[in-house]
Amino acid sequence: MMMGRHMAWAMLIIAALFEVGWAIGLKLSDGFSKLVPTVFTIVTFILSFVFLFQAVKELPIGTAYAVWTGIGAAGTVIVGILFLGEPKDIVRLLCLVLIVAGVVGLKLTS
Repeated sequence: MMMGRHMAWAMLIIAALFEVGWAIGLKLSDGFSKLVPTVFTIVTFILSFVFLFQAVKELPIGTAYAVWTGIGAAGTVIVGILFLGEPKDIVRLLCLVLIVAGVVGLKLTS
């Protein structure tokens, strides 16, 4: 049974948010030496892929993968800036805008 394009896009966004979770979890796990962040990383990694698998049943794989990685990358940069003290110089922020523009463009053309 097909889930519908709107539901597939929702699944893709959820998958991308879980991607942000596992990327940040990698940092916080300190090389998988801390139990709670390691478990968090593994769980969010699995959930990210489960939701991605569901989304690509309906969406083109190229679009879905690009949006998944784009949201994941942009979200990870934002969390890094806001909570991990990562740099927020103008060039980095402009690159972030380009990633978001690419994701929006793919959504509008799919």
